[in-house]
Amino acid sequence: MDEDILTTLKILIIGESGVGKSSLLLRFTDDTFDPELAATIGVDFKVKTISVDGNKAKLAIWDTAGQERFRTLTPSYYRGAQGVILVYDVTRRDTFAKLDNWLTELETYCTRNDIVKMLVGNKIDKENREVDRNEGLKFARKHSMLFIEASAKTCDGVQCAFEELVEKIIQTPGLWESESQNRGVKLSNNEEGYRGGCGGYCSVL
Repeated sequence: MDEDILTTLKILIIGESGVGKSSLLLRFTDDTFDPELAATIGVDFKVKTISVDGNKAKLAIWDTAGQERFRTLTPSYYRGAQGVILVYDVTRRDTFAKLDNWLTELETYCTRNDIVKMLVGNKIDKENREVDRNEGLKFARKHSMLFIEASAKTCDGVQCAFEELVEKIIQTPGLWESESQNRGVKLSNNEEGYRGGCGGYCSVL
């Protein structure tokens, strides 16, 4: 057993079809990029262990299909998640405009209201940008989300997005449980009352 693993976290990646969710995941877990990557059918799943602030966390990352026909998978997909990465494509305004729909779905199916959210504007390597960085930042602040722009193709911002999300989850009392009972780091349930005006976290930028 991994004795040095502090906790295992369930992370979701959501957003419209074609925004690069699977590409972000593959860049993070395998450090690869495939420009011909096919659309995800149903749900993909990967595990990666990372170290944040000296703590090792095992991430179970769920990558979902953005297409409407796979929405029946939704409730089980969201259950028990501690973090979510909401992705849009900076070159397609329609994917940014539909972020509200994804947030509504998240609030409908998510089993905890202190889930940590990270907004990622992907494909910043492309020339034909339609969504300004400040628009993304403003949306993230409005909804108490972390925010970063990234490119799965060039690797920009990818590692940072996952690390900052995990760091915020670990800093949120009651959101995660320790893998080891006797290491003095288990958080008690009586810390449920901890929730600031924006869930205890705001945009880092």
